[in-house]
Amino acid sequence: MKTLFISRTPLDPVVEAARESFDVTLGDAVLDEAGATRVLETYDVAIPTIGDAFTAAAFDAAGEIRCRMLANFGVGYSHIDVEAARRHGVTVSNTPDVLTDATADIGLTLLLATARRAGEGERLLRAGKWGGFGPQATLGTHVTGKVVGIVGMGRIGQAVARRCHYGFGMEVLYHNRSPKDAGLPARQVGSLAELMGAADFVVVTVPGGAATTGLIDAAALAAMKPEGILVNIARGEVVDEDALIDALERGAIAGAGLDVYTHEPHVPERLRALENCVLLPHLGSATRETRIAMGLMAVDNARAFAEGRDPPQAV
Repeated sequence: MKTLFISRTPLDPVVEAARESFDVTLGDAVLDEAGATRVLETYDVAIPTIGDAFTAAAFDAAGEIRCRMLANFGVGYSHIDVEAARRHGVTVSNTPDVLTDATADIGLTLLLATARRAGEGERLLRAGKWGGFGPQATLGTHVTGKVVGIVGMGRIGQAVARRCHYGFGMEVLYHNRSPKDAGLPARQVGSLAELMGAADFVVVTVPGGAATTGLIDAAALAAMKPEGILVNIARGEVVDEDALIDALERGAIAGAGLDVYTHEPHVPERLRALENCVLLPHLGSATRETRIAMGLMAVDNARAFAEGRDPPQAV
């Protein structure tokens, strides 16, 4: 029986499915480069996830690579150097589709919570500082009928667009490399700056990786309306974290809702100190149903490879 390493222990149905086909070893921590190298040298197949450092250096440091398959747990795989994997004969897969709705729901959670100052309001109440209803107390901004700009109109971007348009009557703009038919009125704009300047809410849903690192930089944030709100449910590195903190501290934009960070699980103290942002601990796919579906898809990819078949979700 082939050996399988799972870097973070998944839910029981996933572990049970994996043990039907593999001799399974369960991890409980993020893999640094040295840890990733050991996995490449030790196991036949691995299921890594975000934060596990399967960098080019990790591949190069390995002696004889035994692990020929990384069945990633997650749709994003920017923590795996795919080109390095290919050079070393390692197949990589991911888990698309199954987390689309859960992640889009978190996007709307952040949009609404930031607009209506829900996080700030809850902290006020829990601290015993709420003085009761007042006509000017904790005023937020209206969501219904506003303009949402979506950066990256893939599966998750389209799911966010549907929720915004049909749920809140919002006008939908998007910036994407190619036109997309989301099945609803949505206008593609010619540049990122145009989108940032026109939208009341900007929701970032692009894939991670070198091509999108720092995409939302100081210039992009400067193009936003002073009352604009940024929501990031993509990858932390897509947004220049220092530039965002600076914009929030200066009040250059009204707020931000974040589910991802540049150096997870580290979140800068300056960011945590801000009242005008809502911070979640990477909850995008965090429903029981979604995490089981993700895990089972990763196991299916691993099993297909072990049986000599093409993994269905190879990247």
